[in-house]
Amino acid sequence: MPQQSKFYIFGLMKFFKIVFFLIGVFVAVGVHAQSSDELKRRRDKYNEELEKLNREYEQTVNDKRSSLKQLSLLKAQINLREQKISNINSQVRLLDNQISESNNTVHSLQNQLDQLRKQYAAMILFAYRNKSSYNKLMFIFASKDFNQSYKRLKYLQQFASYRERQANYIMGTEKDLHIKINELDNTKKEKNTLLNDQVKEKETLGKQRKDQTQVVADLSRQQGDLKSQQRDLQRKIAKTNQEINAAIRREIEEARRRAEAAAKAAAAAAAAAGVNPTNKNVTNAPKTITSKSTTSEVLNATPEAARLSNDFLGSRGSLPWPVANGVLVQGFGMYKSEGITSESNGIDIKTNQDASVRAVFQGDVRAVHNTMGTYFVVIQHGEYFTAYSNMKTVSVSVGQKVSTKQNIGTVALESVTGIPKLSFQVWKGSTPVNPSSWLTPQ
Repeated sequence: MPQQSKFYIFGLMKFFKIVFFLIGVFVAVGVHAQSSDELKRRRDKYNEELEKLNREYEQTVNDKRSSLKQLSLLKAQINLREQKISNINSQVRLLDNQISESNNTVHSLQNQLDQLRKQYAAMILFAYRNKSSYNKLMFIFASKDFNQSYKRLKYLQQFASYRERQANYIMGTEKDLHIKINELDNTKKEKNTLLNDQVKEKETLGKQRKDQTQVVADLSRQQGDLKSQQRDLQRKIAKTNQEINAAIRREIEEARRRAEAAAKAAAAAAAAAGVNPTNKNVTNAPKTITSKSTTSEVLNATPEAARLSNDFLGSRGSLPWPVANGVLVQGFGMYKSEGITSESNGIDIKTNQDASVRAVFQGDVRAVHNTMGTYFVVIQHGEYFTAYSNMKTVSVSVGQKVSTKQNIGTVALESVTGIPKLSFQVWKGSTPVNPSSWLTPQ
């Protein structure tokens, strides 16, 4: 009887270990599936955008004349293809992790199966040695009393039931093992497909970089015209940036003036009521805003502004793009284009012709200006500002409140390349920051 009890208890322990192990496996698979689905969605989007860019590029090649538009489209394709290769690398790393975990799972299930088979073999051997009905009856009739006899009878029934369950566990574990092996094979095939795609993308990327060099060489023969066009474009960009900067600084100074006036009025009202506004026990004491107050203190002087700033900051990395469909063609910071060094206060996004421009977050429109034939709009979000430039039309006005994704106008064609392109900036106070870290990853 002690040996039989040992079989029964040990078997139950193994059963619960298998259950908890499989739960862990299913949770891990669910997390991997979610990450894998997101990476696949991005890769499909890259493929779609690359097809569109390739069609546009082929049209420029058929014109039999190299142009800045052709060069701009090549840059967009190269940038997007680099993102796709990075995406493939992420997928391969994820699949490597899945393969490693699947191998561990297969190994663990195999061990579980071996142990279950050994236990089952031991039970069969024990049952064979005690298989006669005489031995079972003697085991029951040897009881001291009726109560012990009943317990021994129930034990024999439980032992038989346990043998049946153990056989089911073995079959179930074998099935799980086969499923996991098939999943592992499919994951390895998917990885090989991705690696082949990666090789093709790298080959295409190398060819496009050579094409880019050739286009630059062709354009250099038109150096005078090119430099002139580039200077015109850079002059317009510089003027737009200056006006955006000036508009934001004006708003900061106006906010300072309003905050100082509000603080003085609140202090005067408190004094008239015989209350010391500096007393810490006084609730709702106004913030003291002076000429020495920081920009952040000025722009967050009211509870509403502070709350909007926190909400905007909390949305970092998840803001919607200012256009529904677009490809990043120029990043933030210093860059060199055809021998001309420039600095970008934001990012440039190539999109569809006449695409709608939308606010990335709720706020107040602070500036709408026409600069050399195109518009820019500045929207305030507490101590943050977003700026949208190279717009063909504008559908909002200064002082208007806007909501997230609200249409504020349409994109214009860039004067030199003829490409529909939106420039988007994010400012913290009077300092531009990289917008790419604020937007939802493509």
